[in-house]
Amino acid sequence: MPSYAVTGASGRLGRLAVAELLARGVPASDVVAVVHSRARAADLADRGVRVREADYSSPGTLVAALAGVERLLLVSSSEAGQRVAHHVNAWCTENYTDQIGRYLEAGEIVGAAGTGRISAAARRDYAAAAAAALLEDEAGNRAYELGGRAFGLPGLARTVTGATGAPVTYRDLPAGEYASRLQRAGLDEATARFVAAPDASIARGDLQTSSQDLARLRGHPRHAPRRGRGRSAQRRQPRPDQSGGG
Repeated sequence: MPSYAVTGASGRLGRLAVAELLARGVPASDVVAVVHSRARAADLADRGVRVREADYSSPGTLVAALAGVERLLLVSSSEAGQRVAHHVNAWCTENYTDQIGRYLEAGEIVGAAGTGRISAAARRDYAAAAAAALLEDEAGNRAYELGGRAFGLPGLARTVTGATGAPVTYRDLPAGEYASRLQRAGLDEATARFVAAPDASIARGDLQTSSQDLARLRGHPRHAPRRGRGRSAQRRQPRPDQSGGG
């Protein structure tokens, strides 16, 4: 059986992806969890997963951490100012659902996305799709564009209102004004730009896709390939956007 590696394995998406591989029958000894700090993945090591330390900012550490790996899920980091060096990732619905309490308190969602739409999905769905892609018993490389049903921020505000009964509206700002607002709220300039950048991508339509790859991969059988098959293929989790991690 091929050996699989998941980077960012102590994070929210990476940890879910490791769990999906194990649930689909991949032996723990065939899974490499690549993390920034081994201490944060002690629970994975206890399950028999091979835990290795690496840092996207130090490429040499990745070479050592990925030694012997045949299939890789490269999960982005969320460090401000390192978007290119640390890669980008698909957009998660949790980026919004985790903030519902804040929306209700403020009575509004503030952004700079205009009428753009977002093909977001839950982290668990992305993790399941990524595991299915890694386990596909096909030679060669394929690209997948992952995304769920598209929605806009005005629609999100209406949904929150309908679900809670509390009025929530969407207030759209120019991109620069939105970044300045984030700074006034306490973020430093680099972080404010990092947080505001996805809305500019949403406004351009970069985060919307009609691809059905996510639904197709989510429907794959939950099992690993037989030993000795599909040993040369490498899979990666592509993204529907160029704007940031989830």
